[in-house]
Amino acid sequence: MNLLFLAFTLILLHGSSTAREEASRHDDDDVVNIGAIFTLKTINGQVSKIAIQAAEQDVNSDPRILGGRKLSINIHDSKFSGFLGIIGALKFLMADTVAIIGPQTSGMAHVLSHLANEVHVPLLSFTALDPTLTPLQYPYFVQTAPSDQFQMTAIADMISYYGWREVVAIFSDDDPGRNGVTILGDKLAERRCKLSYKAVLPPDTTATPSFINSQLVKIKSMESRIIVLHTFAKTGLLVFDLAQKQEMMAKGYVWIATTWLSTVLDSVPLPSNTSNSILGVLTLRPHTPQSLKKQAFISRWKHLSNGSIGLNPYGLYAYDSVWTIAQALKLFFDQKGRVSFSNKNLTSKGKENLDLGALSVFDGGKQLLDNILRINMTGLTGPIQFGSDRSPPHPSYEIINVIATGFRSIGYWSNYSGLSVITPEKLQLKPANRSISNQHLKPVIWPGNTIEMPRGWVFPNNGRQLRIGVPNRVSYRAIVSQINASSAVQGYCIEIFRAAIKLLPYAVHYKFVLFGDGKNNPSYYDLVNMINLDVFDAAVGDIAIVTDRTKIVDFTQPYIESGLVVVAPVKRLKSHAWAFLRPFTPMMWGVTAFFFLFVGTVVWILEHRTNDDFRGPPKEQIVTVLWFTFSTMFFAHRENTVSPLGRIVLIIWLFVVLIINSSYTASLTSILTVQQLSSPITGIDSLISSSERIGFQVGSFAANYLTEQLNIPRHRLVPLGSPEEYAIALERGTVAAVVDERPYVELFLSDHCKFSIRGQDFTKSGWGFAFPRGSPFAVDMSTAILTLSENGELQRIHEKWLSEKACAHRSSEDEQLQLNSFRGLFLICGITCFLALLIYFLSMLHQFSKKSPKKPGPSNRHSSRSARIQTFLDFVDEKEDVSPRKLKRKLEHLSSNRLRTISKSRSQRIIS
Repeated sequence: MNLLFLAFTLILLHGSSTAREEASRHDDDDVVNIGAIFTLKTINGQVSKIAIQAAEQDVNSDPRILGGRKLSINIHDSKFSGFLGIIGALKFLMADTVAIIGPQTSGMAHVLSHLANEVHVPLLSFTALDPTLTPLQYPYFVQTAPSDQFQMTAIADMISYYGWREVVAIFSDDDPGRNGVTILGDKLAERRCKLSYKAVLPPDTTATPSFINSQLVKIKSMESRIIVLHTFAKTGLLVFDLAQKQEMMAKGYVWIATTWLSTVLDSVPLPSNTSNSILGVLTLRPHTPQSLKKQAFISRWKHLSNGSIGLNPYGLYAYDSVWTIAQALKLFFDQKGRVSFSNKNLTSKGKENLDLGALSVFDGGKQLLDNILRINMTGLTGPIQFGSDRSPPHPSYEIINVIATGFRSIGYWSNYSGLSVITPEKLQLKPANRSISNQHLKPVIWPGNTIEMPRGWVFPNNGRQLRIGVPNRVSYRAIVSQINASSAVQGYCIEIFRAAIKLLPYAVHYKFVLFGDGKNNPSYYDLVNMINLDVFDAAVGDIAIVTDRTKIVDFTQPYIESGLVVVAPVKRLKSHAWAFLRPFTPMMWGVTAFFFLFVGTVVWILEHRTNDDFRGPPKEQIVTVLWFTFSTMFFAHRENTVSPLGRIVLIIWLFVVLIINSSYTASLTSILTVQQLSSPITGIDSLISSSERIGFQVGSFAANYLTEQLNIPRHRLVPLGSPEEYAIALERGTVAAVVDERPYVELFLSDHCKFSIRGQDFTKSGWGFAFPRGSPFAVDMSTAILTLSENGELQRIHEKWLSEKACAHRSSEDEQLQLNSFRGLFLICGITCFLALLIYFLSMLHQFSKKSPKKPGPSNRHSSRSARIQTFLDFVDEKEDVSPRKLKRKLEHLSSNRLRTISKSRSQRIIS
């Protein structure tokens, strides 16, 4: 539609342009024409006009800039009309204008940018900041101020910084409004926040109080209290005035206005009633670093404006835009460029031709555009240059808080460092740090004249009572139950909910609504789904946090751990003659016996050549090995070890024996003193592999889990409604086991000691309170539950309602010591024995090689090999010669033992 409107305008002007020459023409070399399009009755229009004229004077006062040429800037007043703005642009192009400053609005920029693409005349705007005005589509359109994309990113960072999650956006129904709010929604989503509602207002000139009031009424009834206002000055101030009358500027609300409000605050004085309506509002102002040049211009402003209007940052951008064009023209002329234009004939593809002789193309437009994009200078707004996406370097904003005495700065935002209380230009001297701990803002005085940060949301529909769904249980009434057929409820879950509510920093009005017929336990999935259907605002009870439920609601932090377990009948194991074998498994007994024999054999090999205790006839040696081996079990071995390797092996083995003896004694004591129970069901695996029937609690998620996750046929499942039905079904054999959550099972076992938990929990979950998806109340309740856990209140409530102790059940299988528990000890002992044997045989080979005869000839090599092996075995079996020193020590040792034996016998005779 914009292009059709432009084409219609061109056709109207075509008749008046036929008198112009069709040949190429050249402008007066002494004057360079620049156009500017603004609505001069707006704040930015007035400020821009003054700043542009000041910049024109400054440029023309320095002949070095344009080599004696003069800038001629003609300002066209579009008077809030897109049609008049286009007419003004066409007039400029007919007057051989080389660049246009403006337009003021993004809607007009979209239209004129198409024209600029055709005639190669650059458009420079510092107020048309729609993020969709991209250089790919509009190469001749240049934004000389940060686009609204950066402003929306700053607002999203602020919302994330304060921990809010849902935002309402109020915006004008035009290009910058729609596109800006779209960008805001995207930036909020990146920070796990969202736009919960978009309130659309008519354009600035047509917004009526009645329409705005209707939107404010809708917003007031919603949950979110964070409101972003993205519009223009006239509509924005009207919104605040009406919001104050609706009591929406009170405590609990947060209002964030885009840069239009800071422009108003900087430029015009506000009436007292308007000032009061914006107290506590946050707004953004484009940040420009302090400099001597900027300070000098601020000092000139009162003289330039005659005190008619205050200077705002867009006045600085207007001044710099003129200088940007001037510097680009200086470079253009230094490159020997000439201001020349050529006619452009627009010919349609049909039978009729449209000849617009007045529409001429700037021959040096591409060159001038390139010079503008290569600009690198310092202006009133700081460094001026354009990146690859034509955005200014490190765009930043000052965050302003409106207070009773005016306004004050609470910090800054930049795309380099995020939120800070230090000016961005100082932070740019340091490495970028966008971590959460590095984001800071000063305290804010919020609406309602409070410094307490609003939580950002309220319960919808103006604080009506929350409808809390509670399961109307018929079993395990200690968890949750109805009181005397009334609407009142009590129990473990209810007391935790009430304790958490008390910790919230705000009042919550709620009522409990029972769910179920009171005859059977209700379906918990149906209870949770009632939240999704808006029947309940929340659900409180023993609600397990499982996957299918988390898809439709949000849960709080679990307030108790839970998980599915198997309960089965058990029989007491009676003591028998072989009870002493129970501490070890058969495998453990076998490995232990093997190591006794293995270690005894290793010690015999190591001691055989040097120790007389390990020598003698073969039968005697076998008896010696067996006696030595098993006597180490009681540390009663009489044989002494004399070789170093034998002593090392024996020390390691005695340590292993000590551990095995201690473990056996402890386990046997436990087995003989604690009741032992057994059952053919050892856990969920044995239950799955069998074909027995399985019981489950009515309403529990256990049935779905068993069928969908463990693939147990539905016909094997038996619904049970109460602990009494559990006991009857298990005793009669109707079911082989019951699968239920641990808290229920612990209560059941406190009264039924014939049953026991078999195996471990085969799922891990917990119980939580359910709320609608995205509800901030769930977050606050989670925080309260964590506080209850930390201060011990959660445990106290658990002991009050669920303190009954279950029977002391011990499984014989659990008491048996497995081989795996001693694997490390046996491994150490085995490696030690192997290394000792290896060292011993290497030593024997070395000694044998010294005493062996010379190698035999080839003829008798085979026969000598067996003889040599026999000789080696005889050598190993020989008694090793003992040196005099060793012999002396041996005799001393034997005499010492002999003396101790004699002394012991004498003492026994004396006692007798």
